[in-house]
Amino acid sequence: MAALRELLGPSRWLERTRSLARALRISARTPGGLLVVGTPDDEPWHLAAHLDLESRLADLPGLTPTLVRWSPPAGAPPHLRVGLTRLESAGRGETLFVVSPQAAPVPLLERVHDARRLGATILALDQDDPQLDEMAHEALAVSPDQAPFSFDAAQHLVSMAAGEPQRPAASIRGRLARLLDTVSGAPAD
Repeated sequence: MAALRELLGPSRWLERTRSLARALRISARTPGGLLVVGTPDDEPWHLAAHLDLESRLADLPGLTPTLVRWSPPAGAPPHLRVGLTRLESAGRGETLFVVSPQAAPVPLLERVHDARRLGATILALDQDDPQLDEMAHEALAVSPDQAPFSFDAAQHLVSMAAGEPQRPAASIRGRLARLLDTVSGAPAD
């Protein structure tokens, strides 16, 4: 991802992914209040896993996502059983992050509209979905014919940027040290 970021440095794409990541970081301040949802055919579990890791590495509990699923299996662990009904109670102080590699279906758009009306912040990462983008407070459309990278790469860039230190004094070295501690099982300070 670092090589891709270096390659994209001169383009506006890196700035656009950072802008969405900054909106995500600012709006997702309440633990459990970041709701990540996709489409019935493509649940963003991989992005949710990266956001969870970034939240731990950057010590930002608000970035810990709740993956909202269309059809959670009955026997799934609690964190994988959150269904669409959770969106009905999304409101002020919460962030609904819609990750959609195809046009969002009408039932999802209706829930997004309701959550926005109730005060939730709406963010979107999609492949050029004008209806979804219009509802979102902040959106990044990754059009396959215009973006220099894939939709999956965009998800990685956004999640990585969401965990970046916001102060110039904070370094990548500190993040790497925390990652190594996490991987090795070393006790926290």
